[in-house]
Amino acid sequence: MTTDARYRIVIRCPKCGEKYILRGRQKNDGEYETGFKRCVCGNEEELVIEASPE
Repeated sequence: MTTDARYRIVIRCPKCGEKYILRGRQKNDGEYETGFKRCVCGNEEELVIEASPE
């Protein structure tokens, strides 16, 4: 389940330098649901994620 507040999520890949700006909601376990799976370089685990409320 997710809360109603929306967040601006910035995901950066330290391997290739790509930056993604998405919108999402925070789940009950503290993670953010955006639908993002992996970077274009194939990186799935070493991602820097920053969130701020909208």
